[in-house]
Amino acid sequence: MAESLKFTGVSAGYGETVVLENVSVSLAPGGTLAVLGRNGVGKTTLLATMMGHTRLHSGSIAFEGRPIESLPTYRRALLGIGYVPQEREIFPSLSVDENLTVAARASGGRSKWTQERVFELFPQLGNRRRNMGNQLSGGEQQMLAVGRALMGNPSLLLMDEPLEGLAPVIIDSLIAAFHRLRQDDGLAVVLVEQHARLALEFAERAIILDRGKIMYDAPSRPLLDDPQKLADLIGVAG
Repeated sequence: MAESLKFTGVSAGYGETVVLENVSVSLAPGGTLAVLGRNGVGKTTLLATMMGHTRLHSGSIAFEGRPIESLPTYRRALLGIGYVPQEREIFPSLSVDENLTVAARASGGRSKWTQERVFELFPQLGNRRRNMGNQLSGGEQQMLAVGRALMGNPSLLLMDEPLEGLAPVIIDSLIAAFHRLRQDDGLAVVLVEQHARLALEFAERAIILDRGKIMYDAPSRPLLDDPQKLADLIGVAG
């Protein structure tokens, strides 16, 4: 079976500025990958490049065995890549129900996400389904951003720092939901996160970026078992 995602020798950035340099990484179908590193090392750019938001200077990108580097963002989404951006980008003047409805898309052969299934994952959202996006707390907005991405029925979900700035009780709720997602049939997840230990506990594999290059690409467990190595690689213990 083809990898869910495969980067081969990718250099990418914004305009003439190269942020990622010769990055090669792959993710198996249903696999989970944590992307770690200090601020400004290229983590968000990696996800943006997966979605087609950057300029590709060299290399190739494949999704489920199909080259996608020349495809626009909407085509990548239609193929089954879901994206939860760091800024959340929910529609503030639409209700929770409406935010989910506008993102709904059937995807043949993949798990069928519906509003009710999203509300099962995030019961707090179900209680707020008639509220506008700008009436939600930060944690509820994050839940909605994840739920909206799932409504596209992706086989690969990209999440950019979904725990940033949230209260511990909300972080616990989201992490529990992410672990449930990991059990979803065929859903691969790439998680960019500053909470390093939480990300490593969630993901089977991890990569650590520094100055746009991969400095570590291996199973997560050795980093969990060696906090000093983790601190040395990312500059601060998570």
